[in-house]
Amino acid sequence: MMEKKAILVFLVLTLSLISGQEPEKIDTQKAPWRIHTLFSVECQNYFDWQTVGLMHSYRKAQQPGPITRLLSCTEDERKGYRGMELAPTFEVPSMSRHPKTGDWYPAINKPAGVVHWLKYSKEAENVDWVVILDADMIIRGPIVPWEIGAEKGKPVSAYYGYLIGCDNILAKLHTKHPELCDKVGGLLAMHIDDLRALAPLWLSKTEEVREDRAHWPTNYTGDIYGTGWISEMYGYSFGAAEVGLRHKINDNLMIYPGYTPREGVEPILMHYGLPFNVGNWSFSKLDHHEDDIVYDCSRLFPEPPYPREITQMESDHNKRRALFLNIECINTMNEGLLLQHAAFKCPKPKWSKYLSFLKSKTFAELSRPKRLTAQSRQMMEVEIHKEVDNEPEKPHPKVEVKIHKEVDNEPEKPHPKIHTIFSTECSTYFDWQTVGLVHSFYKSGQPGNITRLLSCTDEDLKQYKGHDLAPTHYVPSMSRHPLTGDWYPAINKPAAVLHWMNHVKTDAEYIVILDADMIMRGPITPWEFNAGRSRPASTPYDYLIGCDNILAKLHTRHPEACDKVGGVIIMHVDDLRKFALQWLHKTMEVRLDRSHWSKNITGDIYESGWISEMYGYSFGAAELNLRHVISDEILIYPGYVPKPSVNYRVFHYGLEYRVGNWSFDKANWRHADLVNKCWAKFPDPPDPSSLDQTDNNSLQRDLLSIECATTLNEALRLHHERRKCPDPNTISTPKRERVNQDRVDETRTIAETRTRAETRTDAETRTSAETRTSAETRTDAETTTSTKFGNVNDIQALRHDEMPKNSSQESSQVETSNGTFTSMRFWIMVLWAVSIFGFLGVMSVMLRGRKGLKKRVKGYKSKRRTTYSGFWDTNGQDRHLRNAETA
Repeated sequence: MMEKKAILVFLVLTLSLISGQEPEKIDTQKAPWRIHTLFSVECQNYFDWQTVGLMHSYRKAQQPGPITRLLSCTEDERKGYRGMELAPTFEVPSMSRHPKTGDWYPAINKPAGVVHWLKYSKEAENVDWVVILDADMIIRGPIVPWEIGAEKGKPVSAYYGYLIGCDNILAKLHTKHPELCDKVGGLLAMHIDDLRALAPLWLSKTEEVREDRAHWPTNYTGDIYGTGWISEMYGYSFGAAEVGLRHKINDNLMIYPGYTPREGVEPILMHYGLPFNVGNWSFSKLDHHEDDIVYDCSRLFPEPPYPREITQMESDHNKRRALFLNIECINTMNEGLLLQHAAFKCPKPKWSKYLSFLKSKTFAELSRPKRLTAQSRQMMEVEIHKEVDNEPEKPHPKVEVKIHKEVDNEPEKPHPKIHTIFSTECSTYFDWQTVGLVHSFYKSGQPGNITRLLSCTDEDLKQYKGHDLAPTHYVPSMSRHPLTGDWYPAINKPAAVLHWMNHVKTDAEYIVILDADMIMRGPITPWEFNAGRSRPASTPYDYLIGCDNILAKLHTRHPEACDKVGGVIIMHVDDLRKFALQWLHKTMEVRLDRSHWSKNITGDIYESGWISEMYGYSFGAAELNLRHVISDEILIYPGYVPKPSVNYRVFHYGLEYRVGNWSFDKANWRHADLVNKCWAKFPDPPDPSSLDQTDNNSLQRDLLSIECATTLNEALRLHHERRKCPDPNTISTPKRERVNQDRVDETRTIAETRTRAETRTDAETRTSAETRTSAETRTDAETTTSTKFGNVNDIQALRHDEMPKNSSQESSQVETSNGTFTSMRFWIMVLWAVSIFGFLGVMSVMLRGRKGLKKRVKGYKSKRRTTYSGFWDTNGQDRHLRNAETA
């Protein structure tokens, strides 16, 4: 019997050798290193449900090696904490309140926890590689450091482009090697030896930046709140620079739900740090800050749409992938909550369609562990070359060969750096545009940084509230020309660009210039649109007919070089340095040439010289013989029919556009304070599912129009959430009554002016949105907003606070109403008292029997009639008073 077993074992081994199937030996040779995953949390319900989601995804994705939760709790928090069993845990002292400075900064617990773990945990002694994540993440596939390219001395991380402090004085103040500062965060995969060297500096540099309050403003840190909240992120980057760690930066491994993945890339990590939505469904982690959902049996997060609904909702393959990622994120968390509730021995939940889906093969297939594809690996290597352009070593030869096969026409050197700029003024009109553009910039994947050129007078700047809306360069206002006194705010654009070029040192090779009233949909890069030295790229502005007539001959020596372009500009920085002054001078020239403002010369239907700045650009470029690459695939106006298969990169919502009975015109929101008023937004556009599917051109036009408006509202919602606006459902009743009264008053005003507003033609409305010269020309447009948007209540509620006369009327109405009501109640009580005393007096007379029966009856009737007569008369008078107040 033993002989037979020995022969059988021999045969099995022989067959294995012949077939070459030795998976365990191959794995051991390729990956003999030990991985440990870490994440940091605090003793709060907020982190508990995040822990449940991350832990469930860790098991589901088959992440190799153990995982440890670094739990920071104060003594009081620890006493009542319920979640010790949620994950393998290593407790660390809480530094939320700094023991020396008293500063309240919970984010410092992350580096402090890592330092404590390295010093006191026995697990840290048996680790080769460490993966550090945030609690608000979902793992989709194994994160194996050496597979994603990590090496000793070269950790892998995700790109955090908003850490602009790496490029300015902040880095010079806090590290001896500012040139080594990498803008990274989120996902960290590094060798244990590197972590041991980095961790103490990570903590100390975090403390340094946190104490450097003088450099907390947005223009130094990129922190839109200017509160030093991202000090820990800078602490990591500065600490890594100090010890000489250069990161392999990868923008493909991690994705924020709501963002669209690149073609062919399969992200293996989701970071739900920002709100995201699918149609009318949305999720924001901040909405669940105090949520004890982990301990509330059978309660889950609101269910998202089902996969088949997404298939019907979105036809674009890549956008559909993004929506599938959104629902995968929330479904994975809900699946984890179900399992956790079962572990707590909660009652079995009732059957539902959603629970059935979570247990289905469909969901299991959609959420199976994801593996890095070959295409993803190649794109990551290209990204590494782009970001780490000073990397001394060449990539692995095998990867290099694959890159050349995949991108055979790609230049060997990395792509040039880009910086995006746009010009605004100190007004609420430009503030909501800024919120929309900056949100879309980060969402679009545009390389490099963005800067707002803010033109304000000294008086405006003192009262201005929007300093933290974007990274900002402040420039003097030229709205009122200092020499001529001409009022022309559009001149601020070339003046601001010139000021920025003269005062800011940039390492960018190309500058992308946009207008504030734009929404980015994708990257705008010089290599994609063929821009180069002396060859800027732009979009066609065919109405600039002055390039073809006497106007160009008067204002440039090279009228044949005048290009009718504008909107989006991609220009080499060296060209811009020479060109900016010409742009400003030519703008002033055309502005002063009033004799050639007529429509037949300029194309300006108002003949007001409003588009002088546009001609200033074209004539200035012609002076330097800058010939443009003109592309009609960069920009589209919402309301225009798109060309088939064109992926436009920018919406320019300068003109009014419509979808059915709904419409949007930016001019109608010139005085609306949508940024500082909590939860203010534009009226929602129609649901895409309600559109007519018969005409494809109209359908695609309307879908783009809806996308533009939806993005603006999404940006405003995120802005209000970041401001920590109170829950709109908790508004007090008196305030609601007050708002309702405002809406009634303003609705009446709209009705009175509607007839006049409807006399404007569509053509005048479209063109005037781009060329009106002052707020006075917009009176009719301002009063007709409700007829265009079809939602009077929402619009008037937004605008009420901007009009002082309405505010005073509102106050007087409320006070009068309250006074009338109080007076009426007082007189009713007096009349009832008189009636009661009168009745008692009559009864007293009757009982005493001083008079005859007839007299008593007559007197009683007389008094009764008098008493009630007085009551009804007064009450009638009170009704009259109330009616008068209402009228």
